[in-house]
Amino acid sequence: MIPFSVLDLSPIVEGNTATQALRNTLNLAQHAESLGYNRYWLAEHHNMPGIASAATSVVIGYVAGGTQTIRVGSGGIMLPNHSPLVIAEQFGTLESLYPGRIDLGLGRAPGSDQVTARALRRDVTGPDTFPQDVVELQHYFQPNDTNQFVQAVPGNGLNIPIWILGSSLFGAQLAAMLGLPYAFASHFAPTELMRALHIYRTQFKPSAQLKEPYAMVAVNVIAADTDREGERLFTSVQQQFLYIRRGKARQMQPPVDDLQAVWPDYELAGIERVLSCSAVGSPETVQRGLASFIDQTQANELIITAPIYDHQARKHSLSLTAQVRNALAAQQSETVTL
Repeated sequence: MIPFSVLDLSPIVEGNTATQALRNTLNLAQHAESLGYNRYWLAEHHNMPGIASAATSVVIGYVAGGTQTIRVGSGGIMLPNHSPLVIAEQFGTLESLYPGRIDLGLGRAPGSDQVTARALRRDVTGPDTFPQDVVELQHYFQPNDTNQFVQAVPGNGLNIPIWILGSSLFGAQLAAMLGLPYAFASHFAPTELMRALHIYRTQFKPSAQLKEPYAMVAVNVIAADTDREGERLFTSVQQQFLYIRRGKARQMQPPVDDLQAVWPDYELAGIERVLSCSAVGSPETVQRGLASFIDQTQANELIITAPIYDHQARKHSLSLTAQVRNALAAQQSETVTL
């Protein structure tokens, strides 16, 4: 069975603080590790009142320091916000502290609005240098070169897997050209999923890091004891996206029993399309949904996000999803045996 991993945005729920959100992140990562999840990724977002993982490298160090075996990384670092040298030094430091456990996923978007991007000192009117920045970053991880005046210390000579993240065709083309693993953000941008995977796989060129294409696909998974409870828990992330679309991002809201009673149908229809890559409900329902999703995408790995208001319900969702993973593996084993 393909590996399952976790993407966490360290949600700050209504009435709570970033302190508690980050403590919950570490607790969830420890829980994911005990359940056999492959990797635990955190994402860079700025000026978002409901997300505590803006200083992503710092949070990765916190999580890696509180776990033992699970891979920890970025899903992703928004490289246009940073100097490639600084990211090489940050992740070189992380890899030096937690060898063999650090992933560096890179995104092209600023992870914010244009006003915030300017506050990050990012020139939003300048040329798109993301491909060149990725190559520069790769160079900093190469072994010592006497002709290289600027070196990343720590960083040079370290084996830190670089991933390209994307929600459009651009990332797929770049990952294929550079021979890097690719992660698609279908949990909120499903439209180009299948085209992106096709481009990545058919245009892939082997590299020193990767000989064959490796695609990880993101999916929302809200697992609960019943379908009704799963659907109720799902309303928190639905509200989150609705508020973002209205330009009124806020802390994660508690679930509601009837979303249609508080939001107009035309807005809900748009959110349904955005969140179409989701498996929500009882373990049986989630298993059917994930089996179909894996069959459709032929993903090498799933990275699940479980944006749930209540922390204990979120841990329970990861536990049920691990059971689904094991059931799918057993099902696959029986098929192979037959």
